[in-house]
Amino acid sequence: IIVKQCFGGLGHNFMNPALAARCFLLISWPVAMTTFIAPFAGVDAVASATPLAALKEGATTAPALYDMFIGNIGGSMGETSVLALLIGGVYLMIRKVISVRIPLAYLGTVALITLLTGKPEMILFELFAGGLMLGAFFMATDYVSSPSSPKAQIVFGIGCGVITMVVRLWGGYPEGVSFSILFMNLLTPLLDKALRPKVFGEVQKVNE
Repeated sequence: IIVKQCFGGLGHNFMNPALAARCFLLISWPVAMTTFIAPFAGVDAVASATPLAALKEGATTAPALYDMFIGNIGGSMGETSVLALLIGGVYLMIRKVISVRIPLAYLGTVALITLLTGKPEMILFELFAGGLMLGAFFMATDYVSSPSSPKAQIVFGIGCGVITMVVRLWGGYPEGVSFSILFMNLLTPLLDKALRPKVFGEVQKVNE
């Protein structure tokens, strides 16, 4: 209602409505929004922390990358299986529904910052953990709230990656994907204006 309907409805939202709603719920009810059931717990279901939350709390061991790849970890519905998200993302790129610029710039920035912080062994962990894959392929590429020009899309993806890692490394929340995309959504008009493609030639004047 607030992010989409108050600004004109479909096609007029100034940021991703789904992420805005999720952040509102996360800030309002943080415990309920970050309590997950351990996979395959059966009847005796137990609470399970996400890999990023466990790392933030000082855990010394991380889940196996294979479990993170197939989705055998705690997390929000739709974000845990890297394999499924990659299949969906590649399909969208093959069908030319989305461009590779934003996902590639986003994921590449996260990998580069992880490398620069002296933790090359954590690159795959940072890429597989949290909602990064979901955000990079399905949320950051939203037509309405993301830039339209090629250069602006690359800068948009880089900005998302930088903010995500700042929150993960130094922020109070274990995950920063949603916040990073929403923040960059606000900069989308400025990016499109500043990085507008140059027009070659001139419009021919028609004599009246």
